[in-house]
Amino acid sequence: MVLMTARYATNAEIAKWDSLILKNPDGGNVFSSLEYSEIKKLTHYTPHYVIVGQIAVTVLEKTTPPLGKFWYLPKGPGVTSTKQLFDLLKALRPLAKKAGVFTIRVESELDRSSQPSLERHGMKKAAPIIPNPSTITIDISPSLDNILTGLPQKGRHAIRRAGRDGVTVEKVPVTEENAQLMYNLLAETAEGQFGIRSYNYYKTFWKTFEEAKLGQLFFAYFEGQVVAGAYAMVFGEKSTYKDGASIRQRTAYGASHLLQWNVIEWAKSEGALVHDFCGSPPSDEISNPEHPHHGVGLFKLSFSKEVSDFIGCYDYVLSPTRHKAWTKLGERVHRRLYYQRTKDYYY
Repeated sequence: MVLMTARYATNAEIAKWDSLILKNPDGGNVFSSLEYSEIKKLTHYTPHYVIVGQIAVTVLEKTTPPLGKFWYLPKGPGVTSTKQLFDLLKALRPLAKKAGVFTIRVESELDRSSQPSLERHGMKKAAPIIPNPSTITIDISPSLDNILTGLPQKGRHAIRRAGRDGVTVEKVPVTEENAQLMYNLLAETAEGQFGIRSYNYYKTFWKTFEEAKLGQLFFAYFEGQVVAGAYAMVFGEKSTYKDGASIRQRTAYGASHLLQWNVIEWAKSEGALVHDFCGSPPSDEISNPEHPHHGVGLFKLSFSKEVSDFIGCYDYVLSPTRHKAWTKLGERVHRRLYYQRTKDYYY
């Protein structure tokens, strides 16, 4: 049996990082891409690119004095079983300890049923960072006609009615004007519901993926006014609905549905076979009207009933003493100080 080892990637490997991520057992995830990790420099992460055996692992590092360093693997590592995960972490451990790391936070898209196994192996449950430990997906490998006829009735009706009523959808570039308009829509949608990052973060995110030919901004129009916006990415065979927003005063029924349908059409044309709506209530809470994301879930359920629950985030502890200090007080202090200094979120 060949033992798995971990090393930092060469410059040549980093130059083709996305292709290496796409070769991982899970087929790759856009949040493990080179583009995403470079964007995270805006929130004071230091990206590292690591090869563990045959698996490419994106590492985002935070320096957390006086405890040392914290490693976060966004939507990674790209494994498909707990055995692969445990073997990889065991191999990664010496490299991380040498770097002064006290905890590695993983976020693999393993099924939620794996959680007891992780906990038996001493891993500690942590709060999600990317907010989709549960999500809704739709198979977009069939023809567009078959996808449309296979949608739940509410979704089909909303798409067709919006088209009849004069809603139109356009792909638009991430110009300063369009980015500001999308951000304003996002801020209006988020008000009193959820927090958002700075305008510069979103603009950089949208522009970076657009320039890499992996992302697209969309606007829906009604009577000459932008009424909804969406940003989506395609990475390998999977597309991801990253950001969506609409005006509070709804003027056209189904505008967001028609917008999403255009996103699906674009994603399919770019080679995606699965479209990820990127976040929903968990499957056992999907019908709970008291869940804070119930409304979001209802919209996404009008396209697909396929809800997936993942493990979320778990900490692989390298130093129990420092990890305990981090969870008891250190993490809260760093998050609060970071927000006071930047008015942005720590992770």
